[in-house]
Amino acid sequence: MKEIILATGNKHKVQEITDILKDLPVKIKPMTDFDKYPEVVEDGETLQDNAIKKATEVAKYFHSWAIADDTGLEVHCLNGAPGVYSSRYAGEHCTYDDNNQKLLKALDGVQMENRQAQFRCVIALSDPEGNVKILAEGKIKGYIAETLSGTAGFGYDPIFYVPKYEKTFAELTEEEKNKISHRGLALVEFKKLAKNLF
Repeated sequence: MKEIILATGNKHKVQEITDILKDLPVKIKPMTDFDKYPEVVEDGETLQDNAIKKATEVAKYFHSWAIADDTGLEVHCLNGAPGVYSSRYAGEHCTYDDNNQKLLKALDGVQMENRQAQFRCVIALSDPEGNVKILAEGKIKGYIAETLSGTAGFGYDPIFYVPKYEKTFAELTEEEKNKISHRGLALVEFKKLAKNLF
């Protein structure tokens, strides 16, 4: 069984990714399980740039296969913001709630029909030498709700509203979310490609 290091310390991402990839013949190990790991600066201009940078730097550091994702929430009426800055939209050491409140404030007075948004996720897999072997992407369209709703999930989940379910991501069960989410869809695509590789 091949060990793949997951280039994140975000426990929510670790849970989602390991759950969805559990039927692949691989062992996913978060880089934070190690005493030392690289602090990768996410300075890419796109989600793909950041996913590739994280995967390749972590792979070369550990001389191991590595997987990374970068995710962005893109709000149409804000010209795609927060986008690549989604995790630090309200500042460098902000909380999830800080980000949600800043976004709700930015959309104050905007009617629901003009609050369209999409979540995008790009996943990269690097071999131990830093060569990208898989790139996969997933996206889901929805709206930014006018208030926070739900307690599940993380990040922007309490304000990302999915019309099909008439719920925010934070009101869905983990199973429901993983079936339709940007990361879930990217991982399904990743699995198809990984089956040929492993």
